[in-house]
Amino acid sequence: MRFIRLSGFLLCVFLVAGCRSGPDISGTATPAELVQRAQEASDRNRYNRSLEYYEMILERFPGDKDYVCAAEYEIGFIHYKQKKYDLAKIELKKLLDKYDQVDAELLPPQYRILADIVIVKIDERQMKKTKVPRGR
Repeated sequence: MRFIRLSGFLLCVFLVAGCRSGPDISGTATPAELVQRAQEASDRNRYNRSLEYYEMILERFPGDKDYVCAAEYEIGFIHYKQKKYDLAKIELKKLLDKYDQVDAELLPPQYRILADIVIVKIDERQMKKTKVPRGR
């Protein structure tokens, strides 16, 4: 009887531990550590977990332009990989709007280039989708 109760208890512990709602990361993690964790999650196709890490960067380090641009680009790119094209396009255009503001020269240029490339790919995919096949 004790064995059954103990094994039931252990099963509950494992189930609860496996169902954590968010990433396990301390509040002292640097932006670089969060990016590393996000990339690792993305590499394993755990896109929702990856998005959580990028959102943490936006929440914890809103003044760090380099990491904010990186996180915003990666969020848009993950949505692109998930085929959420409309959402990805909105997010990437929001990022691109920053490059039209006063201090744009302080932003990392690579995310402007990458966002433009992804938006072109989205437009191409959406154009292919809307084309009507010609009848014979």
